[in-house]
Amino acid sequence: MSQKKHLNSAKTPHYKNTANCVAVEMPIPDVVRIAMSHNIGKHCQPLVKKGDEVKVGQLIGDVDAFISAPIYSSVSGVVTGIETERGGMGGEVQVVVIETDKKQEVYEGIAVPEVNSHADFVKAVRASGVVGLGGASFPTHVKYNPQNLEEVDTLIINAAECEPFITCDNRTMIDDAENLIYGMEQIMKWLDLKQGYVGIEENKPEAIANLDRLFKEKGLDDRMHTFTLQSRYPKGAERVLVYEITGKTMNAGVLPAQLGIILSNVTTVAAVGAYLQTGMPYILKTVTVDGDAIAEPKNVKAPIGATVYDIVQFCGGYKKPVKKIVLGGPMMGRTIASDAVGIVKYNSAILAFGEEMGAFPKETACINCARCHSVCAFELMPFALAAAYEQKDVDKLKELRVMQCMECGSCSFICPAHRPLIFMNKLGKGLVREAGN
Repeated sequence: MSQKKHLNSAKTPHYKNTANCVAVEMPIPDVVRIAMSHNIGKHCQPLVKKGDEVKVGQLIGDVDAFISAPIYSSVSGVVTGIETERGGMGGEVQVVVIETDKKQEVYEGIAVPEVNSHADFVKAVRASGVVGLGGASFPTHVKYNPQNLEEVDTLIINAAECEPFITCDNRTMIDDAENLIYGMEQIMKWLDLKQGYVGIEENKPEAIANLDRLFKEKGLDDRMHTFTLQSRYPKGAERVLVYEITGKTMNAGVLPAQLGIILSNVTTVAAVGAYLQTGMPYILKTVTVDGDAIAEPKNVKAPIGATVYDIVQFCGGYKKPVKKIVLGGPMMGRTIASDAVGIVKYNSAILAFGEEMGAFPKETACINCARCHSVCAFELMPFALAAAYEQKDVDKLKELRVMQCMECGSCSFICPAHRPLIFMNKLGKGLVREAGN
């Protein structure tokens, strides 16, 4: 397939320090804190109470809502309480606190799902508890059940992993490729898709070669392909990836399915493949642990709910005073106030930075250089949007297409004045929504 005209992008530093680090499973911690909010949509309600004994893979949270996904215990032990804390997406969430017994006894109800139809497949994917594991956190079963199923014919796997530092998706393609390919086969089978593409940045040659080899060996290379992307940010953004691979423009508010595409993160697809073969729901998350404050950067397989503190300790602890801890990548991740929080399904990285890398640079006045415009994939004018936001000019925000902003942060990254342009865009979108537009 010939490559289309490239969208604007930024040349961010890669810092892929752990690219060659096979994910290592950490010891079971003394306590896990499993939040009841792991996805966009409705929060789960706890199905256990203080004093209950739980086992690995046991359902501990669910809710009767379309946009939702069940939550399972990643450990065996005793529930010591149901607490409330501020969640990674903001707002208060309930947390099931489990004191582990280190036995890791598996729940008796674990069974390989029986799938004989598309409906069975969707039901099984929901039961797996899998959500968008690249950070989007959208319930995967909803994505695999589009209203226009008969019009969808293409699968795109997002394996760009374009944010600095993060390498866990890269390791999936190298170390867990069999589950990934099985997941692709099942998605394409039950959704009747004709072609599948894995979009990978060119700085991951081992992953590209591994998948190309396996596609050929399995006789799948007539309908499954790798697609090499530039190593630039934000090639992994959903709307950018769709354009790069298909040439189709996906404006804000348009779903990939409306363009005939199912788009899923690479580790998400591998997790679906693993569940369909084992029946074990999603309870173990691979995260990249890095940053200049981490003693031993590595990729870690951690039980869902393991605290950031315990995971960092497995990586040798902090080697310098910490200025900032980010869950996710440095471009779109979220800063946390404490390392006592437990990781959730969509956390792809824990980045701890000292003063030099973690301090906020001093903001100065805009110099009208338009660099923010030059890196915007949708050719917006963030400097003008910032001015419109400061003036609370809703009409101007609409005229400048603020709702097209995908909040990738390229504008803030490139700004020589260190202006928080991305946050002003977010607030500007809020003004438009409040105005009912």
